[in-house]
Amino acid sequence: MSRRILSGWQHRVLADLGAIAEAFPGDVKMLGAYRLERSGSMRLRLRIRTGDIPREPEGMPLGEHEEFLVTVGASDLTPPRIEVDHLRFLHHAHVLQGHRLCLYLDPSREWDPISGFGGFIDRLVDWLGDAAGGRFDAQTALYHAVGGVLHAADDAPTVVVRDGAWSGKRARHGWLVARTPHRFDLSLERPSLSEHSDHVPIVLLDADLPFGAGTDFRKFLRTADDPYHGYPAPSGAYLLQHIDAGLSSVVLTVLGASAIRNADGTPQRLILAVPHPAGGPLHLLVANIPAAGADHIRALARASRKSSPMINIDQAEIDPTTPLEWWPISDEREEVTTRRDSARPVAGYVGATVHVWGCGGLGSWIAEYVVRAGAKKVILCDPGTVSGGLLVRQNLVEADIGSRKAEALARRLRAMSDGAVVIANDAMIPGEEDLVGVDVIIDATVSVAIGRILDGLAASREHRPVLAQVATDAGTGTLGTMTVSMPPLRVGPLTIDRKAGEQIAKDGAHEAFHCLWKPLASGDEIIPTRGCSTPTFHGSAADLAGVAGSLTSILGAHLSAGTAVSGTHLISLPHGEAGPLRAFVPA
Repeated sequence: MSRRILSGWQHRVLADLGAIAEAFPGDVKMLGAYRLERSGSMRLRLRIRTGDIPREPEGMPLGEHEEFLVTVGASDLTPPRIEVDHLRFLHHAHVLQGHRLCLYLDPSREWDPISGFGGFIDRLVDWLGDAAGGRFDAQTALYHAVGGVLHAADDAPTVVVRDGAWSGKRARHGWLVARTPHRFDLSLERPSLSEHSDHVPIVLLDADLPFGAGTDFRKFLRTADDPYHGYPAPSGAYLLQHIDAGLSSVVLTVLGASAIRNADGTPQRLILAVPHPAGGPLHLLVANIPAAGADHIRALARASRKSSPMINIDQAEIDPTTPLEWWPISDEREEVTTRRDSARPVAGYVGATVHVWGCGGLGSWIAEYVVRAGAKKVILCDPGTVSGGLLVRQNLVEADIGSRKAEALARRLRAMSDGAVVIANDAMIPGEEDLVGVDVIIDATVSVAIGRILDGLAASREHRPVLAQVATDAGTGTLGTMTVSMPPLRVGPLTIDRKAGEQIAKDGAHEAFHCLWKPLASGDEIIPTRGCSTPTFHGSAADLAGVAGSLTSILGAHLSAGTAVSGTHLISLPHGEAGPLRAFVPA
């Protein structure tokens, strides 16, 4: 094809490659001519001298020279793709399906086109050095158990997996519970009759699937019997179980038994538990056989049972056109998933029982952050009703208008997490019996009377929750104060707060926070509606969510600390009139 069809980026790649080959003769060379694909991509063969790269016994084997197939797209928005046309690199970390090298785990951050093709070559050489030196961790290699590729069909629903109780059985029962049109939950226990669910067999494979799991049912069955497609199985660092050459028969038996349990005209699903070549938790795949293919399997299963009580389907009877779709999985098992906030202060809320008294400008946002942080149980208390004006700054929506505020917020929080029990109480505070087993009480009511109750709780109970009171300033909603009383201190947050106010009022360095303890001046508050409307403070959702987020994290740090520290925190948001400030006055 004419060179004039090459894009500007592809021209630059050829120019860079020529300059590199001239500067480093014998080290980098393009073999033959490039080829321009119908898709617009440019393909070329590259030879690189690798004899000087240090090697370790467990590393990837390299020769004196290695040849690579490079595919360069028309745009420099994505890096070139690089492959080999052999399987010597099979089963080494970050080698996808035995032949494609994963140079960039996150191309959006790691690929910078300003460095041109020379930057790509540098990256390749560094990658080869790490691979040959055995410095890659196979446990973190991208989807390594299924050849480094993610199996997911477009627009397919997602299966959520949270149960980690997997056994070494060859097959076991499972159920897919429909939650929404785009979500199913995997249950290892039979769901209640009120839940719409479909039986699904779970099959444990002997070994990983280095070339992937296939795109149709017949190909998958062949792969189950021989995951290495006739190539020698890996040895050395990866110790695998004996591969059962009759595994496809097991799959057909359990799949047929499940299919005849499900209704005619419905699809059939299959879950595969795939061993990782480096050990550790099993990798999961969910396959879907559409209704026509599932009915075909049902017919074969029923025909088989006419001659034997056991289902025995001959693989040769499977229609070769039977498709197999792969569904995405949200694998949230503890052994494979690390919470994204596990290293942040809010980790202190994980598994905790938390009360939030007052579901207004601060309390409604704090309640959300506590639920998202992994609290086990959250009790909300607020006697108020939602009106339209509250939506400007509280964590509520239009459909909540007219609802009791605590219940409206509870509905919202329940939609955020299956792992938290959220209880709404339309009283100002809960009953005495509800205080048993509580880890944290967060008072966002700005009520002196409730402050007295918390002080009494601190003084009367040796084993009592962590107590915190939060508030913001009336003029801007950009200042925040939180007083924390931690056991075994027998003094509550109201007393600590007032002592702190006396100290802060004498300190000119804290002048920006004096207003939090001074009587309100004219104009500090706003009367939101005409008539006999209760005055309130100025503040937006952006202001209050910022204050609430900061105070939630600071309190989380208290909960995670190894020592009990009580006192009053002061913060000012960066865009507030006082600018970014933070102070702490110990109790």
